[in-house]
Amino acid sequence: MSHSHRPGQPPRLPLPHALLAGTALCLLLAACGGGGSDSAAGNNDDDAGGGPPPVVAPPIDPVAACAALNGFTLAAADLSLPTTGASVTAATYLTGGTLGNHCQVRGAIRPVDPSAPDIGFAVNLPTDWNGKAIHFGGGGFNGRLIDGTEQIRFGPPDKPAPLALGYATFGDDSGHQSSSITDGSFAANDEALANYGGLALKKTHDVAMKLVRARYGSAPTQAYFLGTSTGGRDALAHIQRWPADYHGVIANEPALNYSGTRLSNLAVGRALYLNGGAGWLNVAKTLLVQRTAMTACDTLDGAADGIVSNVESCRLLNAQVLNALRCPGGVDTGNTCLSDAQLDTVRAIESPLDFTTYTLAHGVTRAGGYNLLEGALVAGPYTSRDLGTRAVPGNPATSADANMYVTGDQWAKYFVTRVASFDSLGFDPLNPGLYTARVQAASAQTDATNPDLSAFLARGGRLIMLHGLADEVISPNSTIDYHQRVLATVGQAAADAGIRFYTVPGMGHGTGVFIPNWDSLAALENWVERGLAPATVTAFDAVAGTYGRTRPLCEYPAYPKYRGSGSLDAAVNFSCVTEVGDPLACSHLPSALTSYKGGNTRGEELTLQVDPATLAYTLTIDASLQRAPGTQRSGTLIAQGQCSYASAENGALFTFSAGGLVHGGIAAASGGGHLPLLAFRDTFVNTTAGSGFNTIAGDFNAVGADYSAGGTLSTWAGTGKIRNAGTWQTCQATGTPPGFMLYEANCSPATKGYLQYSAVRNAYELMLTSTCGGAGCPSTPTSGGTVTGSVVAGLVGGSPVPLVLLRAADASSSGMRLYARQATLLPGTGDGRYAMNSTDGSAVGDATVLGTALTRGAQSDVLDFDTPVAGVTQTRAAPPAHLLFSNGVLGQLETTRLLLGVRH
Repeated sequence: MSHSHRPGQPPRLPLPHALLAGTALCLLLAACGGGGSDSAAGNNDDDAGGGPPPVVAPPIDPVAACAALNGFTLAAADLSLPTTGASVTAATYLTGGTLGNHCQVRGAIRPVDPSAPDIGFAVNLPTDWNGKAIHFGGGGFNGRLIDGTEQIRFGPPDKPAPLALGYATFGDDSGHQSSSITDGSFAANDEALANYGGLALKKTHDVAMKLVRARYGSAPTQAYFLGTSTGGRDALAHIQRWPADYHGVIANEPALNYSGTRLSNLAVGRALYLNGGAGWLNVAKTLLVQRTAMTACDTLDGAADGIVSNVESCRLLNAQVLNALRCPGGVDTGNTCLSDAQLDTVRAIESPLDFTTYTLAHGVTRAGGYNLLEGALVAGPYTSRDLGTRAVPGNPATSADANMYVTGDQWAKYFVTRVASFDSLGFDPLNPGLYTARVQAASAQTDATNPDLSAFLARGGRLIMLHGLADEVISPNSTIDYHQRVLATVGQAAADAGIRFYTVPGMGHGTGVFIPNWDSLAALENWVERGLAPATVTAFDAVAGTYGRTRPLCEYPAYPKYRGSGSLDAAVNFSCVTEVGDPLACSHLPSALTSYKGGNTRGEELTLQVDPATLAYTLTIDASLQRAPGTQRSGTLIAQGQCSYASAENGALFTFSAGGLVHGGIAAASGGGHLPLLAFRDTFVNTTAGSGFNTIAGDFNAVGADYSAGGTLSTWAGTGKIRNAGTWQTCQATGTPPGFMLYEANCSPATKGYLQYSAVRNAYELMLTSTCGGAGCPSTPTSGGTVTGSVVAGLVGGSPVPLVLLRAADASSSGMRLYARQATLLPGTGDGRYAMNSTDGSAVGDATVLGTALTRGAQSDVLDFDTPVAGVTQTRAAPPAHLLFSNGVLGQLETTRLLLGVRH
């Protein structure tokens, strides 16, 4: 006989109401020691026989029903695993509050070993039961009661807890009691360890199902398991061992390779603390590692958002990042670099731990490494776990020591050696020696790595897994390894039908720069109860400083890649992609030995030659006031990713951009530092004097830098004109700087002249013939005059980018002018990320332009376009900077410096 109820109403028990007043507890509860299945998944009370219709009782008094549970007991025979029985120690009816009216049940499951602790359990039975149940998993080493009143982890903050939604909920303390979830001392007892390893889950499930049936007269129609971290391991362990108990499971950041994780913890501890702590990293050095990795990898997904999303491409840059961090000679010289021993610690954290002399449960031979060089954080404001405050750890390890080592130390002491004073630094995780058998035994009890989920999936079970790629406590790479083993075991079709695995860039262990909020329970309900499988969903960020920004949750192996335009805070502007490219490859690098023509901010005209096969480069000075023509510098470019390359030019970074454009620097002739340069693969050539210049003709805005003979810099802004006849004119507004103005033929003051092509240098001589300004000036002479520099008529994708290089005839000054068309510029025209360089030699970092927003590092500003004239963009910061966008080139003029950049 099956019993049904309406959601929101208490189901009616098939018992006479008068029994509520009776003293026969077993009759009242209708299930005391009852036979049949107590699994929700196996529930089937259909009576195939006939007989009289059931007696329908009036609604039960929930207060009395709750009180009747006080003293409820179960014999050992009532549970499926060995115990000495279970009992309810308190049943309290609670009203009001955010959780709704419910019966709060607390109790204990007694062990077989009298020296083992009880399993404490909590069951909550709502008055308005929805017919479903949720088992909540634990965390850490547990020891604290999971009371089933929590909200959904990483769920919408305004969504009520499942108990308030009508779910019967339950949890346990994993079979021991402690004030700390990093206390592993319980594991010295075999039964306590077995309970923690998973047996407490099944025992608690069985008791909870008895209580649910006792209160409502039937098992739940649907039962789910929700767990995070150790609780995620609990969820997977349960469906691996007892696949019929739950219809659906959510396993967040699961500690499934439990023993592998602890062995990895010990490996990290040894790298940190052996050899007198030579490998230990303080906070400053740890932050340096994180910043260097972020700089290298942040934009591999197309967005400068402080999140490393393209983790696998980033991983290909490990060698470059480690090389950049190394102290000269590998010897510690302070907080600006890492010694070789400290680099070995970074590698120990980053790298997987491969077991070659033994295996863990279910054939596992690897523990995944942590993505420290791909965005994981073990220092700073976005995590509470770090590498400790001292180079010599305590025994036992404490909160003053590395968080990873604390848990590894407890595991070695109690799970394996059973020696409380054991020095865990002496435990070799790759060769445990006499302890190998103990490691394997503990692994068999605690690890949730059985990839055969076929029994769970075959009966319609549904699994949602989620793991942050920046998890600093449980390696996401172990979860990825497990997922791949599941696919190989059950097959792609079965996995597609019953498993969803989401990986979240920037998410740590409930920490990080992106913490997703999404309704995973609703997704599971829709999948199990309505057949609506989740796909790509949208999560919003719960991190305070970026609260509310959204990203798609992508199924592994996809990651969210920026589409290239639109707000970085909106998921709609990202796509889940599976591409993993070589971040060191550059599509803009030439395919053969190529020469680029250009100049630098001191007015030096030069040629850059690059051999893509060897990345060797040569810089040749063609014209200069500082050094002789023919002077050369050479070196080898070192790939840094994103088409950028380190060089031998005193810190200059070369970037190859679309259309044959190169941005970089050349070591200064004297005084150290480097001078920013621009160079072009293609240039406009016209050998006909007096005509044919229409390709580069027009009205232009210009920004520039002027240097005195002594090297003093002053910035310059104005307008320029190039005519079809090859004549030119510059003008500058008088009064308040800068000197931008709309071009006027009669402007004053003015300089005028013509261009004369030099085939030897592949550039135009800048011939000055007049400084007459205002009305009444004669036409610009096209012969004679004085050479005052040169013009490199760069072409980027066929569009002109005139670069004027100034060299005064009397050698009193030199400089550069970058030209950009004087035409209306709309927001969005200049969108992109630009590799930047500055005349002051400072490391300015990349600049990102998105609509009216300008971001460079931690600085941001708002842009006003066509201000003060058409084609010029002005920042709102005081004093304002002025930007010119010229076919992939960005010129930014500030009060004391000129910045040049090219779009990646």
